[in-house]
Amino acid sequence: MSKLAEDDRFLDLSDYGRAPAKIIARAVQFTFVTPIHLTVLFGISGLLAIFSLLNEWYIFSALLLLLKSVLDAADGELSRIKETPSHTGRYLDSIFDIILNLLIFIAISYSSEINYGFALLAFICIQFQGTLYNYYYVILRNKRKGGDGTSRIFENKAPRAFPNESQKRVNIYFTIFYFLYSVFDKGIYLLDPEATKVRTFPAWFMTIVSVYGLGFQLLIIAVMLSLGYMAYIIPFFIGYSIFLVVFSQIRKKLL
Repeated sequence: MSKLAEDDRFLDLSDYGRAPAKIIARAVQFTFVTPIHLTVLFGISGLLAIFSLLNEWYIFSALLLLLKSVLDAADGELSRIKETPSHTGRYLDSIFDIILNLLIFIAISYSSEINYGFALLAFICIQFQGTLYNYYYVILRNKRKGGDGTSRIFENKAPRAFPNESQKRVNIYFTIFYFLYSVFDKGIYLLDPEATKVRTFPAWFMTIVSVYGLGFQLLIIAVMLSLGYMAYIIPFFIGYSIFLVVFSQIRKKLL
């Protein structure tokens, strides 16, 4: 888990794609392939998963969702190996994630004949869940010397571009990112504003919160698709939001 300082590392249940992601990154390290190429590939993988779901190829859709998780980790790994940090890649990654999440729930709603209103609610729930995990994770990454500071706790303005990227492009992607994510970021901050004052979080806490990481969410969807439980995915993620309160209260009471 190279994004964190060594003594902050924890068992991240959403990061099961890290090992194959490192293999992919090392395999293309000295080629023309860039982290952005891998970001685009994970976007394509997500779209193919949605296409497969709509065609009732549920096992194939599940495998493509897991592949998306691997490629989602591989772009960051390649960026670190090549020492080419990029705000452009970080924002593009997040933009792809939220669009694909929405499309996945629309496809599930269509295929399972569940009202689109519930699909939208499930999408909102899954975004708040992922944002809670990212909130604590980014705090951890930014608090300790030696952690990865590419992501920021508060995304209020466009960051200064790295030497290998265009400031104009960073500004454009940041604007899109802010439009898509600001309501979720602000909502989670209001849920637990004091978390930013905590020096660190214990490994056990971060491990249980990692069930809200996007990788673990996609794993749940993949398993439910494979087992023929697609009709339960939307109600599951709506109910799964109860842990927003549980995790924030654990943080407030114990840490």
